[in-house]
Amino acid sequence: MIEQVADVEPGVKLRYGMVGGGQGSFIGDVHRKSIALDGLAEIAAGCFSRSVENTLKTGAALGLSNERLYKDFEEMAREEAKRPDKIDFVVITAQNYAHYETAKAFLSRGIPVVCEKPLCFEVSEAEELAALAKQNNLLFCVTYVYTGNATAKQAREIVRRGEIGKIIYINGEYPQEWLLAPAEKQGSKQAEWRTDPKQAGKSNSIGDIGTHVENMISYVTGLKIKSLLARLDKLGPGDRVLDDNATVLLEYDNGAKGVIWTSQVAAGYDNGMRLRIFGTKGSIELNVESSNYLKLAIFGGANAQISRGRDPFYPHAQSYSRIPSGHPEGYFEAMANLYKTYIKALVKQKEGKPLTDEDLDFPNVEDGIAGVKFIGKCVESSAKGAVWVNF
Repeated sequence: MIEQVADVEPGVKLRYGMVGGGQGSFIGDVHRKSIALDGLAEIAAGCFSRSVENTLKTGAALGLSNERLYKDFEEMAREEAKRPDKIDFVVITAQNYAHYETAKAFLSRGIPVVCEKPLCFEVSEAEELAALAKQNNLLFCVTYVYTGNATAKQAREIVRRGEIGKIIYINGEYPQEWLLAPAEKQGSKQAEWRTDPKQAGKSNSIGDIGTHVENMISYVTGLKIKSLLARLDKLGPGDRVLDDNATVLLEYDNGAKGVIWTSQVAAGYDNGMRLRIFGTKGSIELNVESSNYLKLAIFGGANAQISRGRDPFYPHAQSYSRIPSGHPEGYFEAMANLYKTYIKALVKQKEGKPLTDEDLDFPNVEDGIAGVKFIGKCVESSAKGAVWVNF
């Protein structure tokens, strides 16, 4: 049994603020609980909702002082930047349409940002945010959460070390069933805004879950998309404006081919993100619903199921394993791993220490740009009749 627990620095405690994530929010609570797992930061300020009443109630539940609860993100960015005890970073969990303006407000005032995906609606907006972060020397994390799994990091090490050879084909899928019913007309706030282009953006299925697959492929393989062909469908009930099912063919910069399928109308599937990577020497398979396990097959050799916590991982991947074998790690732990790395990098930066590649092993603003570009190119291809477009 390999009993590796993710390491933390004793005595380190940063302050953070949150925009979005008020009462009734799923993802805001996930972020707060994930940050709390390692005790490296505590929440100090917030604008949790467009409703001031919701913000006040959420702040009271979190034990925050009213003076650090704000009516909007602009007031929060402006006032926090003036404080001697200002927040060390902000977490943006508001709906997609608010990401760009909110991130810009904080970056402009020298406050590092963690933002939910997709980063924003337009590539030009994403590039502007990247330029602001670089100009002000600010660390910027985009929470593609599944790359925080220890098995994802082990898969990347396997690919990097050439164990499965040159990548020749990639198959990624992410099926869900939750929009097979007209949930947006049955009182589901999540469904209401995700199916609304004014709030969600150009795409639903690709924008919400397809970007997770794109990011995981990029993280594990290091490959970049050369061109793609996409068909975005509306297969669910009613008169939806945005896609709830999508198929994307891909060509990568090394010549590899691939396909991504995403669906929110796939009966029988809860959150079935799976990635299969085929190389000239073997293959690997990741399934986020079984995130403790990684399948490895070597051509001419044995197929193996590698167990996080039981089987030895490469050192960097092993450092992200938290509990012994047989004790499932999942979504909260993966998110906590992103935050652990990000917060420790912030601390090192504050201390004037150089940051290594391992220190920066979290999805950054460049990953955010890639996700926005992926959404835009899929929408463009589908609108033109499902044709190949250069990436």
